[in-house]
Amino acid sequence: MANFVLQLPSIRLRSFTVSASSSSNGAPPGGLGSSSGGGGGPVIVELPLDKIRRPLMRTRSNDASKVQQLMDSISEIGLQVPIDVLEVDGVYYGFSGCHRYEAHQRLGLPTIRCKVRRGTKETLRHHLR
Repeated sequence: MANFVLQLPSIRLRSFTVSASSSSNGAPPGGLGSSSGGGGGPVIVELPLDKIRRPLMRTRSNDASKVQQLMDSISEIGLQVPIDVLEVDGVYYGFSGCHRYEAHQRLGLPTIRCKVRRGTKETLRHHLR
């Protein structure tokens, strides 16, 4: 396990823990959360693309020129804005950042920077409506 310190804009420091081990069933690493007990706010982490489920991918299409522009930008200066990801019971779901996600896929990048928020199954059902 590793401890990280995250400096927030309010100049307050918070720490969180990210487990570096993965289970034998391929589940993503657990342990995301605030060390202060409660759910805390979102954390910024790099996640493997193949660990992020995209439940709305079949119903939406991306603008090819926007994806290409993002690919060029990411190749030159890196990803500037992380994608939003919801973590429910150790599974990561992406509902936004579709163009950034596809740009990373097409560039062959294994991970993407994500702003991860914890949610419940009820939160997940709300996003799927």
